[in-house]
Amino acid sequence: MSQHPELAEEQAYIERAYDCLDRAREQALRLRGLIEVGRGGTHQARYERDVIEETVRNRLAHLEIGDAALVFGRIDRETGEAFHIGRLAVADERQEPVVVDWRAPVAEPFYRATGRAPMGLARRRHFALKGRTLVGIEDELFDGNGNGDELGLVGPGALIAALEQSRTGQLGDIVATIQAEQDEIIRSPLPGVLVVHGGPGTGKTVVALHRAAYLLYTYRFPLEDQGVLVVGPNRVFLRYIQRVLPSLGETGVEQVVLADLVPAVRVKATERPAVARVKADARMARLLANAVHDRQRALTRDLVVPFGLSSLRLDVETSRRIVRGATRRAHQHNAARKFVEQAVFDALAASSRDQIDSGTVRERTRSTDEVRAALEAMWPVLTPAQLLHDLFGSAALVRLAARRALDDDEIALLVRPRSAHVDDVEWTDADIPLLDEALELLGPRPPRNGNEPEEIRTYGHIVVDEAQDLTPMALRMLTRRSLNGSMTVVGDLAQATGALAPDSWDDVLAHLPTRKATRVHELTVGYRIPAQSMALAARVLSVAAPALQPPRSVREGDVAPIIRGIAAPQLGAEVAAAVESLLGALDDGSVAVVTPRSQADEIAEALEARGITVGRAARQALEAQVTVVPVGLVKGLELDGVVVVEPARIVDEEQQGLRALYVALTRATKRLVIVHAEPLPDALAE
Repeated sequence: MSQHPELAEEQAYIERAYDCLDRAREQALRLRGLIEVGRGGTHQARYERDVIEETVRNRLAHLEIGDAALVFGRIDRETGEAFHIGRLAVADERQEPVVVDWRAPVAEPFYRATGRAPMGLARRRHFALKGRTLVGIEDELFDGNGNGDELGLVGPGALIAALEQSRTGQLGDIVATIQAEQDEIIRSPLPGVLVVHGGPGTGKTVVALHRAAYLLYTYRFPLEDQGVLVVGPNRVFLRYIQRVLPSLGETGVEQVVLADLVPAVRVKATERPAVARVKADARMARLLANAVHDRQRALTRDLVVPFGLSSLRLDVETSRRIVRGATRRAHQHNAARKFVEQAVFDALAASSRDQIDSGTVRERTRSTDEVRAALEAMWPVLTPAQLLHDLFGSAALVRLAARRALDDDEIALLVRPRSAHVDDVEWTDADIPLLDEALELLGPRPPRNGNEPEEIRTYGHIVVDEAQDLTPMALRMLTRRSLNGSMTVVGDLAQATGALAPDSWDDVLAHLPTRKATRVHELTVGYRIPAQSMALAARVLSVAAPALQPPRSVREGDVAPIIRGIAAPQLGAEVAAAVESLLGALDDGSVAVVTPRSQADEIAEALEARGITVGRAARQALEAQVTVVPVGLVKGLELDGVVVVEPARIVDEEQQGLRALYVALTRATKRLVIVHAEPLPDALAE
């Protein structure tokens, strides 16, 4: 951006905007100062103080933008009106708008106007800032001739400048450079399931996060109360994206991995791929429903309970009728236990020759061994962990629950050695959706000691990233958390590396809410990955998923990808040399060494022996300048430089090997190096 004649004028306007922002902070702090300090006062007074304090805290969090630019553009309408567009709305002392929030309807043309469809604009202006200092202006004039960038880019100069910046190990927002196809998705209406399909570097993750911020702005009520949930594939990814929504003024969004949604269970083990595939299958829903039903059983012999000088009796046929009645009544298993108990005590009372009420029978017999054993045999109260522990610990129970839906080999895969106690079970990620399904079937246990029963929380909107890797059982888990069927589902079928890779989005949508019509949007332009790297990755894609097309890159890289073949003993040294070369070329840029799972520790130790400070992705995410990332954790991340180690071994070790390699090859925003001792896969060896 060259020196602009209106630079000084716009600089003065920006300084005024920051003054207004500072004044808004001062007003919020003054409101806090009005709150009476101390614990005294009425309950109503204390409640009002708490409300004011929460309001002030939320307001201050919204106004905290850190080092991010407050104002990044301006639109001039054909009518002569002009609006400065920024990260949040700012008004002057007369409450006249100084900066318009990027999410407001009036700001839409800033992102969507084109030469063919100017949306009433005469000019669009992008600002380049360093801190609060304006260093450049880029103008786009809409003169009615329909001219425009071949790819339809909005503010191409500002966009390319943003793309060329070094990565920090944290995903940044794109609020200043959102493109038209991205903005269409961000501003899509709330209801229903919206699928965002996009290849590597198309910005689908950051678009989904901006959409969450937009929905909270546009539908503040009811979403603020209902909640917004963001689900990521792993904790490395969550740490990578954690600053995006706060940078947009939204701090109340819950960001989780699937395991966080089942808080009573910790994942401690890794599942074998063959077992994970069976547990991922939608047939498991029916198997678990059958397993619950199998725990609802009539007695095998009459229950006889001593009662004074006589005895009370519950015969087998009556117990069978009680179980049938409870099955018809119960939506969830544990909730029906009260009905079963009452029916049992009613039947015992009715069996007496004397007229006694069931309350007396309950009071005098409920703690006897005979009654307790009978109730547990007929209708035990179960936790999800207890159900799965019992089920998978018995081949007979699995076979009974399968009802011929699984073959003998699949049944054998589900059976595992029974632990001495349910608390000793080492759960896996593949178990999490099954535990959640079991909770849906069982319901919470009755509350004890006044504690509230644990129930599944629902959300007004759910954002799901890397959805192509979610299994049918995992998708069911998310569907039951959707309050009204509103979801944004993000992914790339070409990067499907999970246990059951879907062939189309229909395979995914089959397990998601259907209350409203679904929409599928595709992002076609690749912003992050240089064209040379994308061309190399496309060779792998043509074999891994020949029906899918790679995105079109908006920029060429400085250098083509480098492929270095060496002898096996030199692998560690060569990887270290490649890292040192990237560090020299990229200055403060971030570097990832993407390895097969089996070689992550070996490569990290080789780098450390060379004197290179190395982070381990599973422990520190991308906090270090150089990070060793097993290929299973690299999806969704972006770095300036990437070294991919032993592509052939990546292909051999991963369930969807070629697709995993495609993911690895599409992480670098600037430079890509491949180091191998083993022969390259055919797609790369050409």
